[in-house]
Amino acid sequence: MVDRFPGNPILTKKEVPYPVVTVHNAGVVKTKGRYYMIFRSHLHNGRSILGLAESADGFHFEVRDKPFMTPAKEGWFKDYEEYGIEDPRICEIEDEFYITYSAYSRFGVRVALAKTKDFKNVERLSLITQADQRNVVLFPEKYEGRFVRLDRPHTEINPWSIWISYSPDLIHWGDSKMIASPEKYHWDEMKIGPGATPIKTDKGWIHIYHGVFKTMDGAVYRLGVMLHDLKDPSKLLGIADEFILEPEDPWEVAGYVHNVVFTCGAVLEGKEELRLYWGGADKVICAGTADVNELVDLCLKRKRKPL
Repeated sequence: MVDRFPGNPILTKKEVPYPVVTVHNAGVVKTKGRYYMIFRSHLHNGRSILGLAESADGFHFEVRDKPFMTPAKEGWFKDYEEYGIEDPRICEIEDEFYITYSAYSRFGVRVALAKTKDFKNVERLSLITQADQRNVVLFPEKYEGRFVRLDRPHTEINPWSIWISYSPDLIHWGDSKMIASPEKYHWDEMKIGPGATPIKTDKGWIHIYHGVFKTMDGAVYRLGVMLHDLKDPSKLLGIADEFILEPEDPWEVAGYVHNVVFTCGAVLEGKEELRLYWGGADKVICAGTADVNELVDLCLKRKRKPL
């Protein structure tokens, strides 16, 4: 379902002007004809920071000469970012760009919220989850006057499922409920999690998510798609039964973590093309395109049983 860009990987550590071991798991947004990518990198001590790259065409990116965000050294965030910051997502809401990212520390993993207007200055706003929680993705529109997010508690009690929550101010969240879970003996039976910021179409919100299957040779991360109702994002119109992308290229099969394609970003080009970005084996960044109508049809016509 996804056509890989022939120039993959589009970004590696070689293009980063400061020392890093990896470049992967990037949030991407397009504004005023320009693409902005916030990506994760491991340092040589094993901890992660966030870098920023820009592009005119969405495939050829230039990395800024300094990291975009590094773990806080002072204030409230210091204690909760000491082990690194990871896996950013970007969502444009009312002309501001909100960044959700995972903050790791001795207290576990929490999700933090920051914002920027110009991709030069960034302001940390709040830690919006308790431990252990990951993969927070914001919807770019409000629902009945409230902000909406998807997230994934990091727990085996109800194995790694996707939840939805609501907020009046992006800081305080509640009315949470689970809306999707792994399917037994399926390509995503081990765990699932929100991926890219949802994309609005005439038939619903397209949400690209990741699913994990455990094999005798370790876990395999693939990408799937689900469709949320436009009037009620907690209602799923369909989850495609089939995955849309799996590790195939050498840099997806072997790397920092083998057999991984993991998305944090997608951009709608026109009305019919979805441009998708993913980390390959937790080491490089790749890109590809998919037909929006085909993704919608996959969710509606070839869907799995409801939750």
